[in-house]
Amino acid sequence: MRNPYDVLGVPKGAGEAEIKKAFRKLAKAYHPDSNKDPKAAERFAEANTAYEILGDKEKRAQFDRGEIDAEGKPRATGFEGFSGFGGGRGGGGFDFEGFTRARGGAGGAGPGGVGEDFISHIFGEAFRAGGAGPGGFGRGGPVRGEDVAAELSVTLEQVAGEEKMRIGLPGGRDVDVMIPKGVVDGQTIRLRGLGGAGGPRGEPGDALLTIRVLPHPLFKVDGADLRATVDLPLEDAVLGGALRVPTLTGAVEMKVPAMTSSGRTFRLRGKGLPKKDGSRGDLFATTAIALPADDDAALTEYARRRREARAGTA
Repeated sequence: MRNPYDVLGVPKGAGEAEIKKAFRKLAKAYHPDSNKDPKAAERFAEANTAYEILGDKEKRAQFDRGEIDAEGKPRATGFEGFSGFGGGRGGGGFDFEGFTRARGGAGGAGPGGVGEDFISHIFGEAFRAGGAGPGGFGRGGPVRGEDVAAELSVTLEQVAGEEKMRIGLPGGRDVDVMIPKGVVDGQTIRLRGLGGAGGPRGEPGDALLTIRVLPHPLFKVDGADLRATVDLPLEDAVLGGALRVPTLTGAVEMKVPAMTSSGRTFRLRGKGLPKKDGSRGDLFATTAIALPADDDAALTEYARRRREARAGTA
């Protein structure tokens, strides 16, 4: 992924307000609901990922220090390219076979090689006591494959739709993943048997998939509920009327009573996120009165007379 500063189009010294404004502009332009260009969804997801880093003080500081990459993943230090026992050649992992040859055999260190004590120091006493050896054999029997870690970034729309998504796991394997009911940001899902291959007669490891729910330009998540602010035209606030409220599955229409003030919250049942029991949370829509964009002489005169009347009774 590109540098998040480049994605949002802001300088490295940009303030929080500038970063938030840039993200909202991109989110509005590329949101899949309003932009049907096939590439818009990619740009929307890219902007969300960039904002997830730059919009968080701690993550932004980690990125600026080089501790995490543009996707928010920790950068390896000291053993570049090492990703565990099961990487193998060509998979970006540790070449255990080549490492063993450098040792000069299964015993102690060969000329210029590395001894068993050094391996135990790096990988822990599990190796000495019966962990994985060359080719995946364990001294104490079949060796289970390693677990691998991956992240999946999803939009609220995808969570609400419980969509099936394709994800690439370490090692080049692509799998289809169904977003589970009740998933929350940061939750880790165990995909059994989709990790590294085990040794002979050994079971494969698991894939540990961490779900990252991307920020949304309209909704804030509150458990399984959603909260949103909806503009209410002045005339509808005074007289009452129908108000269109956006939801994750399309806009719906609700009625507001006459003399509705800003800050009044209405509850739309079942328009939130899925729960584990199959039910859904609610959407809480809070009104914000929107004044006319153009000058309205009659409205201005009415407001002036109301002010004078109030001052006369004070």
